[in-house]
Amino acid sequence: MAAPLRFRAWQKEALAKFEARVHASFLAVATPGAGKTTFALAAVRRALVARKAQRCVVVVPTQHLKLQWAAAAERFDIHLDPNWTANDGALPSDVHGIVVTYQQVAANPDALRRRVGHAFVILDEVHHAADARSWGDGVRRAFETAPVRLCLSGTPFRSDQSAIPFVRYVGDEAEADYEYGYGEALLDRRVVRPVYFPRINGRMEWTSPDGQTHTAGFEDALTRDLAGQRLRTALAIEGEWLPAVLAKAHRQVLHLRQSDPRAAGLVIAMDQAHAKGIAKILKERLGVRATLATSDDPGASRKIAAFAEGDDPWIVAVRMVSEGVDIPRLAVGVYATNTLTDLFFRQAVGRLVRASDTVRSNRAYMFIPDDPRLRLFASGIAEQRRHSLRKPERAEGDDFARDEDPLREIEAAADAEDQLSLFSAISAIPLDASGRPLEIAPIDEDAAHPGLGVIPGLVDDSPGSPPTRRSAAGFELTAQVFDEPVPAPEPEAAAEANESPRSRKRKLREQNSALVTSLAHRTRRTHAEINAELNRRIGIARITEATIAQLERRLDAARRWLEGR
Repeated sequence: MAAPLRFRAWQKEALAKFEARVHASFLAVATPGAGKTTFALAAVRRALVARKAQRCVVVVPTQHLKLQWAAAAERFDIHLDPNWTANDGALPSDVHGIVVTYQQVAANPDALRRRVGHAFVILDEVHHAADARSWGDGVRRAFETAPVRLCLSGTPFRSDQSAIPFVRYVGDEAEADYEYGYGEALLDRRVVRPVYFPRINGRMEWTSPDGQTHTAGFEDALTRDLAGQRLRTALAIEGEWLPAVLAKAHRQVLHLRQSDPRAAGLVIAMDQAHAKGIAKILKERLGVRATLATSDDPGASRKIAAFAEGDDPWIVAVRMVSEGVDIPRLAVGVYATNTLTDLFFRQAVGRLVRASDTVRSNRAYMFIPDDPRLRLFASGIAEQRRHSLRKPERAEGDDFARDEDPLREIEAAADAEDQLSLFSAISAIPLDASGRPLEIAPIDEDAAHPGLGVIPGLVDDSPGSPPTRRSAAGFELTAQVFDEPVPAPEPEAAAEANESPRSRKRKLREQNSALVTSLAHRTRRTHAEINAELNRRIGIARITEATIAQLERRLDAARRWLEGR
């Protein structure tokens, strides 16, 4: 390997079970932050070395994860091409495999089917194969002949709509061949952080689509449709609830930065316009310039990668950072989306759980609206945390026994989109019982179990907190201003000996392309004619099939042609 890696006990156990499997498909469910990627790449490397597989195909939900998987594979000396397309032809002989999205698979499953007869297939976050009927059909068509299919997920999942290919079910629950949960990871220490859930109440007023005006807090019982409208009102950019929560969360980030200067926060927004509005609040009210990552931005992957390596305090995203993306320095989150499924919530919380070896105190905080559905999701995670962190001498007879809650019967699905012709958020103000502007209640303090605990390390607004200023609504906002970031100079190119094959190949292709343009100007021939001639000289059909050595020879041939030799 490029560098020695230490495997966790669960990864060794999972590898042993995987290699002893009796079926072509194997489903491994491991909590976010536990190291699923390391486990999967170790399995791939062992299969390639033992010649049990000739190639590897990794399927992921998003474009950014293609780059993340390719970079992770380099630590195992595995070269995966994240830029492969169905039109690229055969893979170069110095590439071990490719990374594609589920969307790519659905668009042309036969192109992949022709290439997986001797391939090791990894289906990352495999529940996405059920996101659309065509995705599931495409996955089955593309990979049903593959000899090995390793399916991965960060959370257990159900078959609420259509069964996912290559996954076995007991009733409507997916049956994992190996499962490593959040509670187990906490018990193992230094694998994941304990996550705490400050929840914020408020008083919201809005006009529903039928024209009626409603006023309610999160403690008020409402129909499902009205509850969805109440949540959307709280999350509205124009109200005062969301800015107050952002201020509280930012104060927590500043507190954590006293021991970890790179600690950062994530806001999960409803949509692209909402994300931009949140970034504006952070800048204008808190003096913080946040990284914005939305799916309509072609540079989103680059921004996420730069944020992961940098020290900026906040990133605002729409789904882009909700699943699979690895940013270990994230320790504070704001759940500012109206997506209300247990799976999505757990994946969002998963962005905060990865433990840091450089920080003594590893706690994370997800600020949530005090919506009953989110409270139910959070309590499930909090229950695992309490059980895992409880001292051994208190384990006997001290388990948290939650009363049966009628909310369990609420279907954990996203609220249907309202017809918004008449819907209008009027106001959203964070409140507490005594009329103060903001309420922070630990998820652990259940009415049936008072005093079960408080949230350790949560910053209050007492004297000694960072300097603040007041908004027009009266609640306090942190006044610390982060200077406008100065773009860092482009790093000098690393020595070729230290470059990864993927990076070296990308640069060689760019240099080849530049010389072809120069030759086109010099010879008055078309780019296609010049490319065909250069390919003929080194014996390849197309540049996408070239190895590094062939690309170097092609570059040399282009230079000699340009010099008239």
